[in-house]
Amino acid sequence: MQTARPAIAHYIPLIRGSWSVMSLGRRLYYMPIAVTQIYELHTQVFLWKSEKNDVSSLFMPVKVLRNADDISVGEELSSKLKKEDILKILNQFHKRPQIRKLSEENGLDNRLFEQAFISFRKFCMDSENLPTDLHIIVSDVIHGSGHVDDIVPFFLKHAHQVFPHLECMEELKKISDLRLPANWYPEARSIIRKIIFHAGPTNSGKTYHALERFITAESGIYCSPLKLLAGEVQEKTNSRGTPCDLVTGEERKNANPDGTPARHIACTVEMAPTNIPYKVAVIDEIQMIRDFGRGWAWTRALLGLVAEEIHICGEAAALNLIKQMVNEVGEEMEIRRYERLTKLTIEDGALGSLDNVEQGDCIVCFSKNDIFSISLQLERRGHKCAVIYGALPPGTKLAQANKFNDPLNPCKILVSTDAIGMGLNLSIRRIIFYSVMKPSMNEKGEKEMDNLTTSQALQIAGRAGRYGTQFDEGFVTTFHAEDLPVLKEIMSRPVQPITAAGLHPTADQIELFAYNLPHATLANLIDIFLSLSQVNTASYFMCNIEDFKFLADMIQHVQLPLRARYVFCCAPINRKIPFVCSMFLKFARQYSHNDLLTFEWLKTSIGWPFNPPQTIMDLVHLEAVFDVLDLYLWLSYRFLDLFPDAEHVRMIQRELDKIIQEGVYSITSLLQTGEFEKDQVVTEEQQLSGHNEDIRNKSRHIRGNDVFVKAASSVSIGKGQLTQQLLDKGLLTHQMLEQLQKEWEEGGNSSGRKIVTKGKKSQRELQSRDVVLK
Repeated sequence: MQTARPAIAHYIPLIRGSWSVMSLGRRLYYMPIAVTQIYELHTQVFLWKSEKNDVSSLFMPVKVLRNADDISVGEELSSKLKKEDILKILNQFHKRPQIRKLSEENGLDNRLFEQAFISFRKFCMDSENLPTDLHIIVSDVIHGSGHVDDIVPFFLKHAHQVFPHLECMEELKKISDLRLPANWYPEARSIIRKIIFHAGPTNSGKTYHALERFITAESGIYCSPLKLLAGEVQEKTNSRGTPCDLVTGEERKNANPDGTPARHIACTVEMAPTNIPYKVAVIDEIQMIRDFGRGWAWTRALLGLVAEEIHICGEAAALNLIKQMVNEVGEEMEIRRYERLTKLTIEDGALGSLDNVEQGDCIVCFSKNDIFSISLQLERRGHKCAVIYGALPPGTKLAQANKFNDPLNPCKILVSTDAIGMGLNLSIRRIIFYSVMKPSMNEKGEKEMDNLTTSQALQIAGRAGRYGTQFDEGFVTTFHAEDLPVLKEIMSRPVQPITAAGLHPTADQIELFAYNLPHATLANLIDIFLSLSQVNTASYFMCNIEDFKFLADMIQHVQLPLRARYVFCCAPINRKIPFVCSMFLKFARQYSHNDLLTFEWLKTSIGWPFNPPQTIMDLVHLEAVFDVLDLYLWLSYRFLDLFPDAEHVRMIQRELDKIIQEGVYSITSLLQTGEFEKDQVVTEEQQLSGHNEDIRNKSRHIRGNDVFVKAASSVSIGKGQLTQQLLDKGLLTHQMLEQLQKEWEEGGNSSGRKIVTKGKKSQRELQSRDVVLK
């Protein structure tokens, strides 16, 4: 992320050490100028008194070292002080209401006041010799020639040492002011850009027309939501005779043999440069601007790309928001609307049984266990099926897609997650939703379970009957009959307009924060930044950064420069996979020691050379190893000196991709060998048998995740309580709910992970199976 960097001098805190006089009641006090300025401006917006009540709890006190002077000048000028007398005076000081009032006016609420006073009292009691001026004041108070209020300036000075933010709150407010994100990109604001919005549903040709302009332009950049799609565009552009480079977080491919940069680039949206001019830019899937995790990247691309002509592709639901953002920077937008090129029909009947699958069917699941279960049952029925889910390497996804698309291959059925929604060209006749409920992350980083949104349903269903494939019409249905009316209702609704775009703190902003708060941890800096930040909520929201904070806490004890620490915490890893997290920590430690992370060092941790998977658990582990290699490559492009073996790692990653492909090809035997069938698979017949199994029909949506247990515990999920929804539909009774709660309490696991399983397995296996789909 790149911002217009203001002059550092602008954020230098107010000059310390200068003093002025201010009054409190009838008494005059010498106060630091910085304090009087804050006092005089206490009614303005940047005063410490934030609208967020808990902001003070984020500021951690800094330890102040006691006075180490060997000579007590104060004692020579007045008299020796007894510790009990000092303590008595300090206790009187602490009880004075006027002191608390003045402290509050200078940024110390009750919490900060108490912590500052405790530190001040400890400083006074532990010091062999008090500072001379403080010694004299305390002596005067003890002997009746002074007033306890005379200690105020010394206390406030100490408080500013304990809480450095008191002297730079104005600067912190300015740094975290995110109300005008367009101003972060002065190079983009220096030109008038032409914006063209290609609005339409899936399979309407909108991206095709934008890419035609990209390929034929003098220079261009294509911003993709996925590296798989970026690679596809790069290959297509090169095949048309236009040299095009590929840039993702983990990979660089130059089209020119001599390695010089081409005038065209296909990249993942996070990697788009905002300081290189282009003639044409294409931003694909603009509706992702609302994503709680990655939305900031689309905002950055839209506001920051330096291109004369910017083509935006995506849902019409984003039109009003993008138009508003474009108007705010004085640019105009042309709208080109598209309709779907082939017909999409919702069938009147559900699939009902896997016996009814047909050539060209794609069964879409939102649980990895469901994918494994359905694949196993299809193979038993004599069907060859391809499998695609988010954790698979790109090469494996492409191999499975090609297997399914090949008319000469006996594989005619696809079992997939919503990973097919973007970046893969698939010859699908019919989409079958195994569930109409999907896990997602909300703005707080919490897992939710709710019905598919209209946008999600249309995006997935739209993969059927894709233009240019063997099927000129697409169909969509559900597996279970009770889900079909729900799907029809979802798809009949208009898509909800997108009302806000994501934002994220930049490295420059966090670095400036750290300059003012040098003792704060990175996670603490982020918390303070978010608490003080001001966002125009009519158009923007702050993206979830729980993953960032999780990684920051993980490596807090590792000695790293702030900029390097920030980069490490931006690494795109799944924090729910323990093996990946442990390797992330090892990488950070090696870097902190300034030791090379060579392949020789790496191979002992990843188990190279790799063996073909013998069980499904082996396959899951190899997928995690692939993610570790991705992490190495990602870091290698940011720390070239300490990650020297990127090419070697890329070579063994290709080897690992092929091994994973072989594992996925033989996934049925892996499932059987790993006893997945006995412990995890709930067969279709079991799910559909008997009235008491109705709730199991619902559990299929979330097996392997924690949502069903939340529902049984009446935890609020999605837009309401899933429990109440099931009760209202008659699919769940209070007696069944009590029984589910009882069963869960009896079978709860010590790790706190909520996993619905059958039989007994080791905790390690259960955690590995509880894979969150990417």
